[in-house]
Amino acid sequence: MNNQKENKMSKKTIIIIVVVIIILIIGLASGNNNSSETNNSNNNSNNTQEENSNVSKEDDDEDIPTEYKNALKQAETYSEMMHMSKQGIYDQLVSEYGGQFPAEAAQYAIDNIDADWNANALEKAKEYQETMAMSKDAIYDQLISEYGEKFTPEEAQYAIDNLE
Repeated sequence: MNNQKENKMSKKTIIIIVVVIIILIIGLASGNNNSSETNNSNNNSNNTQEENSNVSKEDDDEDIPTEYKNALKQAETYSEMMHMSKQGIYDQLVSEYGGQFPAEAAQYAIDNIDADWNANALEKAKEYQETMAMSKDAIYDQLISEYGEKFTPEEAQYAIDNLE
């Protein structure tokens, strides 16, 4: 009988110890969250200071719909990476196979992109010259074609005049 009492006592003791350990683990885990929150609070304070230095830009950005901002980002990528023309970018932004942006968002992007269209035409002309071994006349036609790159005649001529 004493043996059974000792077994019951030892089971109770083990259960109590396990419960205490679980409580300690939970307490430590929640304590780490508080220090994490404190670190996040400090980081947020630093971020707030940085954000305050750009208040005027953010105020302007807050009024702009996200879809317009996304269209502008995509337009910048098309310009910088693919050296597309203004019309080519607009068409890609509104295309059902491209960005699928509304016309207003695409126009916002075109109106606000900081691109050098002459430089884009020149880069595109170099690509045609190097990869397709095209003549200058053929490159010019491709640059201004409504089925091609859709650069303006002036942009295309700049590119041709500056090819090596």
